[in-house]
Amino acid sequence: MERSKLIAILTGAISVILAIAYLILVQLLDYRDMKPAPISQFDQTPAIISYFWQVDKMTEM
Repeated sequence: MERSKLIAILTGAISVILAIAYLILVQLLDYRDMKPAPISQFDQTPAIISYFWQVDKMTEM
């Protein structure tokens, strides 16, 4: 029974350490000043797509 308690405490400690490391990593990444890419970086030309569909009613003769 003593060994299983030691393993449970050890895995719990590892879990807490990983959680704290994850929170620190997220804070460091969030701290960076993220700026959007300039529009000149995009080499795409704008495209206009038009779609028109018309159904004529059939009349009885």
